[in-house]
Amino acid sequence: MAWVWLGVAGLFEVVWAVLLKYTDGFSRLWPSVATVAAMAVSFYCMSRALQSLPIGTVYAIWTGIGAAGAAIWGMAIEGDPATAARIFCLALILAGVAGLKMAS
Repeated sequence: MAWVWLGVAGLFEVVWAVLLKYTDGFSRLWPSVATVAAMAVSFYCMSRALQSLPIGTVYAIWTGIGAAGAAIWGMAIEGDPATAARIFCLALILAGVAGLKMAS
């Protein structure tokens, strides 16, 4: 169950990272409220995963999912450049996340 908590935590990290852009420095109320709510869910789920998984594994996977997810969102939705180098680097992040899961 810890891996499910960690997966949900990572997905909500992507959500809050994406929403953060729309807060305009926390000057817009509803995007700010949604961002803080997504942060709270992400941290709660990560804390549940930490009950049975090592902190290094949890934190690395959590940030990996967040970084890769936000970058993929940016390329797919926001028009960020999708160069071969960026895609290769994202693949490396995802390979590291998978490797940490297999090693745990």
